[in-house]
This record gives sequence, C-alpha cells and structure tokens, in this order.
Amino acid sequence: MAPLSPSTRRGRDIDESVKSGDDFPARIYVVVKRGILGASSLALNYVWASQHSLGSEWPSPYSDRVRLVATDSGQQGLGAWVNRKRNLRDDLKRAFGQHITEIDAVAIMTDADDHKGRATAFYGDIWFSPE
Repeated sequence: MAPLSPSTRRGRDIDESVKSGDDFPARIYVVVKRGILGASSLALNYVWASQHSLGSEWPSPYSDRVRLVATDSGQQGLGAWVNRKRNLRDDLKRAFGQHITEIDAVAIMTDADDHKGRATAFYGDIWFSPE
C-alpha cells in the first residue's frame, strides 16, 4: 500500500471507533461468507489508521461482524510503498474465535466520506501463501 495523503483533516480529530470517523486512506477487506446469502458474513479489515496505534484491533462501528487491524498508523510512511505480511489465519482466529480456512472475497478501499475528508492511495499486488 502507498497512501499519498491521509486526508484534509488531521488524524487527531478523527475518532475511528465511531461511524463518523470510520475512514482510512488505505483499507484491505478480507471477507468470509456466512449464513443465507452471506447475511452473517465476517470481515477483517487491515487499515492505515489515523488515531489507533500500530497493531491495534477494534470492532467496526457499523457491524459486530467486522474487525479492524491497524497495520500502519499516522503520518509515517506516507508517500512511500509499504509492504506488509500478515498471518491471516491467526488474525481471523484472534478476531472471531474461529478456525477459518477459506476466504470468499478480498476488496480494497480508500475512503474519507464519513468525516468529509480526502485521501489517495495506491495498491500493489495482494497475494496469499501457505507461509
């Protein structure tokens, strides 16, 4: 991920644990379908946080079936390519207390709509391996 700008508002005025602050210059969703038509799906979001510190984990203000993990935080690294490697199985187990062996979707998102800001990010290859 390579966010170029965090937003027009400084991270210190964004409360990422409430709906009005649920904005991240870079976000990667990993979705696990559950229930009829996916109505009970789970999602783990790897985010570039403004307020939460590196490594923080918290529930989404929109759904108790979505968890967020700050893989980056604040201004450090802006404007440069940043590579991250995660153990997705361990992260899913920790977030949802379930041994999940398959995922159903991966999505990327750059958003600043909740706090009326602006953000730009570029994404490189996203890949999965057994290591």
